[in-house]
Amino acid sequence: MQSFQTSRFLPTNTLKVQEPSALQTEATVAGQFARKLLQFLFYFHLLLITILAIFLTLRGVVLSQKHHFHPRRWYPPLLTSIASAGVFSFAWQWITYSCPSKAIKICFWLGPLSTCAVGIVFLLISSAACSAVGAIFIISAFIQTLYTCWVNPRFEYAAKILQVSLASPPAKTTFLVILSIVTSAVYACLLVSGIGGATAIGTKLDILFILVILLSLAWSMQVIKNILQVIVSRIKYIHFAYGADMDTPIVFRDTMNHLVGSVCVGSILVPIFGVTGASGRGISLIAGDTDEFLFSCAKCYSNVASTLEKHGNWWGFVQLAVYNKGFVQASVDTWEMFRQVGLETLINSDLTGAFCFFSGVMGGGVCTLVGGSWTLLVQKSYAAEVSIYAFFIGYFTCRIALAWPQACVSAYYVAYAQNPQSLRFDSTIPVRIQELQRYQT
Repeated sequence: MQSFQTSRFLPTNTLKVQEPSALQTEATVAGQFARKLLQFLFYFHLLLITILAIFLTLRGVVLSQKHHFHPRRWYPPLLTSIASAGVFSFAWQWITYSCPSKAIKICFWLGPLSTCAVGIVFLLISSAACSAVGAIFIISAFIQTLYTCWVNPRFEYAAKILQVSLASPPAKTTFLVILSIVTSAVYACLLVSGIGGATAIGTKLDILFILVILLSLAWSMQVIKNILQVIVSRIKYIHFAYGADMDTPIVFRDTMNHLVGSVCVGSILVPIFGVTGASGRGISLIAGDTDEFLFSCAKCYSNVASTLEKHGNWWGFVQLAVYNKGFVQASVDTWEMFRQVGLETLINSDLTGAFCFFSGVMGGGVCTLVGGSWTLLVQKSYAAEVSIYAFFIGYFTCRIALAWPQACVSAYYVAYAQNPQSLRFDSTIPVRIQELQRYQT
């Protein structure tokens, strides 16, 4: 095992054993400045968006009658869908913990159905743009179904790795998950009120305000999710690596004081590099060994996508949490560690990320069915925008709830990679590696 030394970043007085928890990586002055700057920009952007949302809400209330906007037909369906997102997300997180095997099967088979249902809602709106959006959702549902059929043999291992990593849940993390979901719901309500105020006026500038608010919503939800993931990753890593427990409030405090800037970087890079990496693997799979001109750039693109993914992946949040590294460095170091111990193939075939994505689609689908269907009945002209906002809010809220199991799985893999011979790990990973090696021969 890698040698460790006492770290002031990870207080050892919270551990139940004598092993120090981790090594603090000292960042350069430039690195520390960049993290603090990003942390400041994130909080400052929250302040500006809050002011903007309040201003747009008040302006919309005052001037809505002049622009024939009907708040009673616009707000209730959307606010109800936000509440539905919170309830569904917490319930789904509990189902995932209680029965990982059933959760995996339900998610991968119902995810495409929920996506198809969202497409049908958009088709029922009966406009050219909505018909195009509906068609995209239905095609996406078909692609998801094909993917589900392809990865079906991996379900058993995916359920097993969830089960072993979710065992012995950290104390007080349930409250932390609830707090994260409630925070995201309240924040979504605030931004929805601002979007409603901008919709009431509907100028070109208001459209720009709506786009800015949606971008803020996406980034803020990603940051909330990843803060939760960092907190749980650190606690679970110490448990897997040392058999020790850390106090959740202390980890939360340290994360908010030291790691928010790095989390903000990861919240931007992971979605971009993740999509690029997935598309690279898909293109490589389609191209195969073909040397035809049509696929001449497939290998090049795949290599570039793979390199980008190694510099920004959600596995890096574990070393970010434990060692206080910059996000890019943590991602690169984690991927190199996986490669050195022969886990790269297993990591590439892991379904945890896909499970969380499909779960988000399910959450978005539930919220769209609630808000979109209601709006279709009371004010069809609002149905398209309400359905879109409901889908994104449901997706991000569900992803926040699933950050807890995702963090547990990532911490399990990283702790195993650092000491595969540890008696704290069972045969789950070694047996799976042997199975993959047999498939490749």
